[in-house]
Amino acid sequence: MTQRSATGAEPLARADRRTTSPSATVRHLLGLEVTERSLVRTTLDRALERVGGLFGLACAAAPTIAFVVTDAVAGLTPALIALLVTAVVACALRLARRESPGSAVAGLVVAAVCAGVAALTGEARGFFLPTMGLPVLFIAAYAGSLIARRPLMGLIVNPLSGGPRAWRTHRLLRRLYTVSTLVGLVLAGLTLSARVVLYLADQPAALAVVQVVSTTAFALHFAVTLVLARRGAGAPVKAAAAL
Repeated sequence: MTQRSATGAEPLARADRRTTSPSATVRHLLGLEVTERSLVRTTLDRALERVGGLFGLACAAAPTIAFVVTDAVAGLTPALIALLVTAVVACALRLARRESPGSAVAGLVVAAVCAGVAALTGEARGFFLPTMGLPVLFIAAYAGSLIARRPLMGLIVNPLSGGPRAWRTHRLLRRLYTVSTLVGLVLAGLTLSARVVLYLADQPAALAVVQVVSTTAFALHFAVTLVLARRGAGAPVKAAAAL
């Protein structure tokens, strides 16, 4: 029995040796893998905190969802009431959690403006008109920064990531921020296109989905850029060519 057990264990031991590379073993012994995972997790947590966390994203989406669902069930007027009530509750919850008062109140103000436009137009889709201008602003900002060779994501993320002031001479960071700005430009363009098409088709439910998904996508885009910037800030600096 003992001989069989030992024989049966040999293939498993050999499999372990095959699947674990020497470099991975060294990293594990030195604790580098744990440190790297801890750094990434901490950075992601901080990035999510800056956009309000999962709770903040849920609070931002709640008024829109309440408005669209109530409009589909009971009509525009009850939907406006549901929207304002949900927005006030969401703002109060965020303040109770001691989140940034600015972002909490901003969400309430945006909800009130959108409700006012919907009431004036008499259409549920009017709720999405004010926020439809945001992708236009993003597109202009992203495109303008790329033309000026000052990637917008570098101007926003670098101070938060603790990167060097001369990040434009840092080859890796400059490339990261340029690519990230291009990604943001594409996201904004897709969001604007979807919103225009769905607004013209009078599809408020689909507009709500686009609004929630795009908000989450931009938050993830920001978080990923911040993580990569913190990891890339320690790379060797190479002077850029004439800028």
